[in-house]
Amino acid sequence: MNAFINHLFAGSIASYKDAVYVIFGVPFDSTTSFRTGTRDGPREIRELSYNFESYVPAHNVDLNDVPFIDLGNLDTNAVPNDVMIEVQAVVQDVIKDGKIPVMIGGEHSITIGAVRAVKPDMLIVCDAHLDLREEYRGSIYNHACITRRIYDDGIHDIIHVGSRSGTADQFVFAQNHLTVFSSAEIQKKGMNPVIQNIQNRIEGKRVYLSIDADVIDSCLTPGLGTPEPFGLSPENIRDLISAVAPHSLAFDYVEVCPAYDHGQAATVGASMIREYIASHWKANKNNKYLAL
Repeated sequence: MNAFINHLFAGSIASYKDAVYVIFGVPFDSTTSFRTGTRDGPREIRELSYNFESYVPAHNVDLNDVPFIDLGNLDTNAVPNDVMIEVQAVVQDVIKDGKIPVMIGGEHSITIGAVRAVKPDMLIVCDAHLDLREEYRGSIYNHACITRRIYDDGIHDIIHVGSRSGTADQFVFAQNHLTVFSSAEIQKKGMNPVIQNIQNRIEGKRVYLSIDADVIDSCLTPGLGTPEPFGLSPENIRDLISAVAPHSLAFDYVEVCPAYDHGQAATVGASMIREYIASHWKANKNNKYLAL
């Protein structure tokens, strides 16, 4: 019988039993504050994933040789608190089965539930926005609150990369409680010092890596829920993922809003997910340590 193209992530042909990496989408954007449409991010990222060859030359890894599965999209509730609980339950099941969760958003609030399931020692988050509000528009689970919720949950070792937007109070809080590498600082000094700093701190820690697509300059990838100019380059984020992925226990890529570009943001997102899997697999495929 002829093969059929589906709308799961390209190459996700392993069974759940055999899979090391478990991709799933969360098409939720009920708390977005500027543009709606990030709920379509998982679909668009998957569709654009078929643009690439399976071979990832930077890591000498063919993704056809990597056991991963795409479960499809979580059928989410419309209430933010309930979505956090649903995401937490899914990620708990995945890590209980000894696998690496790879979550595609959707808005950034979904990271709260995933981090609660993983209970990492360190969060590394790449984002144009500090997202340190106590609440926003009546919800403590708004996508503008995710870093604060995770901090309040007790994860105090947080490295924030690419920031360039937030209230004055948020910047004061970040200066006092987080490690922040702003977009302006990285543009001046380069990404290598940031990666070196992270590598010096990451050894032996349980790490969650979260990438908000708007960390990248909106002039390069306009399809964003909350676009900000003067951001980082895709190469900056690719290099960080390549360095951090081998040490991480979970990953998400969120806030792609496909209606506002011609596939640029989703293409970059699909490539970043491939980068994460390839880098993690290359470093850990011969180790028993592949998941929690």
